Amino acid sequence: MSIIKKTIIFFFSIFIFSATFVSAEELKKIGKFKDWETLVLVKDNGLTCFAQTKPVLQSPKANKRESRLFVSFRPGDKISDEISTTSGYEFNTQNRIMATSGKKKYEFDVAQESFAWIKSNKVEKKMIKTMKKGSRIMITGYNKSGSQTIDHYSLLGFTKAYNTAKKSCT
Repeated sequence: MSIIKKTIIFFFSIFIFSATFVSAEELKKIGKFKDWETLVLVKDNGLTCFAQTKPVLQSPKANKRESRLFVSFRPGDKISDEISTTSGYEFNTQNRIMATSGKKKYEFDVAQESFAWIKSNKVEKKMIKTMKKGSRIMITGYNKSGSQTIDHYSLLGFTKAYNTAKKSCT
C-alpha cells in the first residue's frame, strides 16, 4: 500500500475516531495549546504523533466544512514534519492548493481525494519555520465544481503543539 494511501486511511480514521467513541489506548490527546492540540495514535503498526488545528474562519461562511491542518511524525515510516490539510471536500486537481502566511506561499503539490500534502520535506521544514514565526496561515483550495474556499488558521500555540508532537514520537 502506498504511503499516500496509508496517510489517507490514517487521517480518515482520525475523523471517524473523533466522531465516535475511542479508547484511550488508540488515540490519546496529549495537550491543548491555545488554537492547536497534540494527539498520539498508537496502532499495531506503530506510533503516529501530530499537531492539528481547525480554522478560525472559513470562506465562504455559509458552507461549514470539517477542515484541518496537520503536522505529523511517523517514526516507523521514517516520516517527520509531514504537513497535510483537508478542507472537508474532495479537491479539484485542476487548481492549486496554496498555503499563505504573510508574503510566504507554499504549494500542496499532492492532492488525493480530500487531503493534500507537500512532496518536499525541505519545503515542509521552511513552512514550519514560517508557521513558528507567524500568527495566521490561510489554505486556499478548490472543490470539484471549481469554487474557491479559504480556511484561516491561527498559529497561536503552534510551536508548543509541534514540539510536543515531535517529542512524543522520539
